[in-house]
Amino acid sequence: MTAKLAGGMRGVDHVAYPAWELEETIHFYRDVLEFPIKHCILAPGWGNEPHPDFAHFFFDIGGGGTIAFFHYFDVERYADPNMPDRINRARHLALAVDTEEELNHYQRRLEEGGYPLRFRIMHELIESIYVWDPNGYAIEISRPLRPLQEADSVDTELSIQALVEVVKGPEPSLTKVWERKAELIAERAGVSHV
Repeated sequence: MTAKLAGGMRGVDHVAYPAWELEETIHFYRDVLEFPIKHCILAPGWGNEPHPDFAHFFFDIGGGGTIAFFHYFDVERYADPNMPDRINRARHLALAVDTEEELNHYQRRLEEGGYPLRFRIMHELIESIYVWDPNGYAIEISRPLRPLQEADSVDTELSIQALVEVVKGPEPSLTKVWERKAELIAERAGVSHV
């Protein structure tokens, strides 16, 4: 049984995106990443506003979650020309595996399927591979490098407190966040900070 949060939340059911490249999307998720298609809804448009007819299909991504796509009939591909590239690269779906062997498996599947990695990188707690799906969505697959510790929780609490305080002030910067975090660590340890 999956653990629930205090309010009853137990995790992600699905995340959904428009599928501009229908056949390629199905190939990428079903054939390359080996995610079984779990469900497909074929429906006329609904709601208060004009809504096109659509297909809504779901791939099983493990752990009870799915990634879903809408294929809208008679709707052209849309991209916001004013959207900075950094925003497109920041928005992504991160999927989890447990081992380096599993991460290597997905890297091989992607590369052999003709989807080159954007990069592979070790973060503080995870190692990740990144790729664009056929619709231009950023996908990350990661594995843990170590378990979270109590020290990570304390560090996170102090980092967030420093971040919120600095962003509220004039000319926020990462350097100011680090400086404020150092002050908070010193206060917590009961030592003077110069």
